[in-house]
Amino acid sequence: MKIRIDAEKCQGHNRCFALAPELVDVDDYGAAFVLNDGIVPDDLADKAQLIIDNCPEFAIEEVAE
Repeated sequence: MKIRIDAEKCQGHNRCFALAPELVDVDDYGAAFVLNDGIVPDDLADKAQLIIDNCPEFAIEEVAE
């Protein structure tokens, strides 16, 4: 699984970081970005889906590898 964050849509709510700091981090302005080039380890796939489902701006999506 691989995810990406659309920087244009991200409004800095930081729900993704609160739910899955192993997968995303935030910059000094609160904008989220993916870690590890967006590659999600198999054991964190549920957390990745959780942050996709909980982003209020729909800024996080799964992408084809």
